[in-house]
Amino acid sequence: MSEKQNKPIKERLKQIENKLDSLTNTKWAKNLRITSGVFWNLFLLSIIFGITLTIFAASVGAGYFASLVAKEPLRSKDEMRSTIFSYEETSEIYAGDVYIGPVSADITRKEIKLEDVSPYVIDAVFATEDEYFETHEGVVPKAIFRGLFQDVTNADSQTGGSTLTQQLIKLQILTNEVSYERKAKEILLAMRLEHFMDKHEILEAYLNIIPYGRNSNGDNIAGIEAAAEGIFDLKAKDLNLAQSAYIAGIPQAPFAYTPFYNQNQGIKEDENLKPGINRMKTVLFRMKETGYITESEYNEAITYDIKKDFRKAPLRTNERYPYLTQEIQNRTVDVLAKVLAEKDGIDPDRLDNEGKLKDKYIILARREMTSGGYRIYSTIDLKLYNHFQKIKDEYKLYGPTFTKKAKDKETGEEIEVPYPVQVGSMAIENSTGRILSFIGGRDGHQDNWNFATQEFRHNGSSIKPLLVFGPAVELGVIGAGSPVADVWFQTSKYGPGADGGPYSPKNFITSEQMGVIPARQALASSQNVATQRLYEQIIDKNPAQYLTKMGFTNTAVGGIADALGTVETSVEENTNAFTTFANGGKFIDAYMIDRIEDMEGNIVYQHEVEPVDVFSPQTAYIITDMLRDVLTNRRGTAQVMKQNLNFNVDLAAKTGTTQSYGDVWLVGYNPNITLGVWLGYKYRNDKLSEGQNTYGPPSNRVNKLFANLMNGINEVRPEILKAETKFKVPEGVVTRSMCGISGLAPSAECSAAGLVTSDLFNANVFVPTKPDDSLTSSSYVQMNGKKYRALPSTPREFVVSKGGIGVTQDYIDWILRPFGGNPEYLFPNNSSFSQNVISESNFNADDAAPAAVSLTLTDKKITWAASASKDVIGYYVYSGDKKIATIHDGASYSHSIGPGSYSVKAVDITGKLSAASNIVKLEKEEPPEEKPEKPEKPKDPPKDEDPEKPEKPGKPEKPGKPGKPEDPPEDEDPPGTDPPEDEE
Repeated sequence: MSEKQNKPIKERLKQIENKLDSLTNTKWAKNLRITSGVFWNLFLLSIIFGITLTIFAASVGAGYFASLVAKEPLRSKDEMRSTIFSYEETSEIYAGDVYIGPVSADITRKEIKLEDVSPYVIDAVFATEDEYFETHEGVVPKAIFRGLFQDVTNADSQTGGSTLTQQLIKLQILTNEVSYERKAKEILLAMRLEHFMDKHEILEAYLNIIPYGRNSNGDNIAGIEAAAEGIFDLKAKDLNLAQSAYIAGIPQAPFAYTPFYNQNQGIKEDENLKPGINRMKTVLFRMKETGYITESEYNEAITYDIKKDFRKAPLRTNERYPYLTQEIQNRTVDVLAKVLAEKDGIDPDRLDNEGKLKDKYIILARREMTSGGYRIYSTIDLKLYNHFQKIKDEYKLYGPTFTKKAKDKETGEEIEVPYPVQVGSMAIENSTGRILSFIGGRDGHQDNWNFATQEFRHNGSSIKPLLVFGPAVELGVIGAGSPVADVWFQTSKYGPGADGGPYSPKNFITSEQMGVIPARQALASSQNVATQRLYEQIIDKNPAQYLTKMGFTNTAVGGIADALGTVETSVEENTNAFTTFANGGKFIDAYMIDRIEDMEGNIVYQHEVEPVDVFSPQTAYIITDMLRDVLTNRRGTAQVMKQNLNFNVDLAAKTGTTQSYGDVWLVGYNPNITLGVWLGYKYRNDKLSEGQNTYGPPSNRVNKLFANLMNGINEVRPEILKAETKFKVPEGVVTRSMCGISGLAPSAECSAAGLVTSDLFNANVFVPTKPDDSLTSSSYVQMNGKKYRALPSTPREFVVSKGGIGVTQDYIDWILRPFGGNPEYLFPNNSSFSQNVISESNFNADDAAPAAVSLTLTDKKITWAASASKDVIGYYVYSGDKKIATIHDGASYSHSIGPGSYSVKAVDITGKLSAASNIVKLEKEEPPEEKPEKPEKPKDPPKDEDPEKPEKPGKPEKPGKPGKPEDPPEDEDPPGTDPPEDEE
């Protein structure tokens, strides 16, 4: 622009300036200037003050925030990620590879990957919980200030300000405490976590840990997968829009919005379902407003009948399998306790001996099991297990159910509580120790006590092969057929008996003494007396060590009574011990937990089989062969079981009964499986002997139930039982001949007497080599019903000889060692040797003549009572001075006589005679005189007939004189005076 063009403008500006100067010089202008200056200064001051105040407030706030988080440790990336991902997951139980269900836990949770979650769920969570999730850095400032303002002003509307990241921090790292300190830490950690985890990981973790109320069983649930299954019986990936919205709305108020009551009380009433349904509609509205769903999708979902989708409560795992679930959980805790101890550098074996240490790790292990997300694989064959329960439930011969009075826990009223006969059973695979199946009791819902694994009872005679016969064979004391003495005895060596006197055991049949019998017979018919005599011969060798090796918890030895089953044991222990014989003498501890895997599939625990040498293979087979007789011997105690089997199997077994039928047992095995069964009442004072008329003898009941279960194994799992397999004879088991009464090698005398038998021996420790020297010539007399060795002075007519075969006193002392006993019962009538050999006692005779007897005459027969003397072997009958009869002791004390004078003298074992008895006389009888018969008068002959003349009667014959009665020949005994040859 030129200078000429600028001049008018400059002049115009000069004019304006002059005008302004004239105005400012006026009074009102001066006042306006002063006022505006003041306001300007005040404005500047307020700005400065506001900025200063803001900076101050920010500084104070920052300082306060810093003070709130000052004690929060600086967490590393690995530490924070580990803590976030360490959310609890419910462990699961498997029978083999078959899923049973979750363990019992305070909260149910199942881990899931984000890609397995329905997109509807993710959209619903974003719309209701964190619409800025994909863009924020862990916190949303305006949401924080909004929440802070609402808190300060105590506003009615509390919209909240936590992002998903903040909620994750609160649930996994911090607590639910309501405080500014917790909130400050939450903000700080949320921002930090966003640097350590991507959005995908944060969202996945959130969906796995957030609480979702209760499932249809009333159990607490967490995580979207547990919620989908527990509420709708669906997988999270299969949820529709309405279902997704319903679940997504629950976390705001889990127990208000959940559709189910707690403690398995079922679904809520319609009125109480409304809050959850209304919340679902709110979620759907927000999804529409935020653009996640369309208007049409919203309209369709808002009218959806969500109530029809709610799941009906299924049976819990512990309701379907009460005994099984509890047993697996208990064993898992024991296993994990040792795993955790070992991780801490502690010898796991210390837990078996240190109670406090064990208690600590049991608590830790139980917590780990319930929330560690483990997959617990058991050895149980579920098909067989279910079949066992069916057989148990259908069996009708347990016995009567007793009732006892008790107080109702809820009402406090007195009620009658039933107590049925209980049952415990277990099936174990011999070669591995795997517990295939078990029966824990009659009703796990009524009484969750496991009678197969937790109940310890006396095992009666089932202990005999384990504690007595097995060790005796192993130690070379006997072979299978070696003789043992089943003869009563008394001893005070191990303390008094039940009556305070000497201990005096009896057999099951209390009046029975079988005498000398083979060991296999003593075991087959379970003779108590013979077993205790054998046990006394090995007790100093500590036979209880074998029980310890076979896993018995209680092995304290109190004396020979232990041979009858005073040791308390469980069905599992007792059954497991018998697998030792099936395994060739090796004990393999039974187990139920095969392996445990963590959430990633890593093996945390794997069971390892560790065989323990107990018996030699030879001993194991010999005992097995002896136990076969329990099923087949005519006196075998498991014959009823054999009769009820519906298939052929090579089976060995042993029964057991405790006093007054408090318990009955039967354990049997084939080469592959061992099965044990126990029956008894919960309270030991209740006895199975009740109800025998209705249910049969208790021993028969356990025999039949065992057979049913064994039939069941063969029906359901024949490939495991393998009934066709037989026990194999190991090298070293030999058959040898022996003299049956001594167990020594046969001598000529033994062979001549027909006493040679043969049976199995363990050639490595004992075979008979020394010739038998137990026999001698023998004769005896019977006195007071007992046999005694005849003396040289004993009258020969009273002596009984059985081919001259007897036993020596040395043999008697040896076979009855160390307790002694009455040798006359060594070969009673029920003994297999009684036809070949006898045994007698020596009688200490006195020098006195026996006491006389008194005669009575009745109907041509004299009778008398036994002499008062104890050494009388018989009586002589005299007619005048002539001996006419010999009466043996035990025969009828009478003799038929004819006319004459008679007396009787008692005879003792030394040959001394008593004084003569009183004399009785029988007079002769005169026969009556016979009169001649008169002749009959002849009848008149009929007319026209010539009558015959009657004959003249002849003279009557004179009656003859009666003849003298003939005397019996001297020394000839009347019939019936001698006892039968075999009568004792």
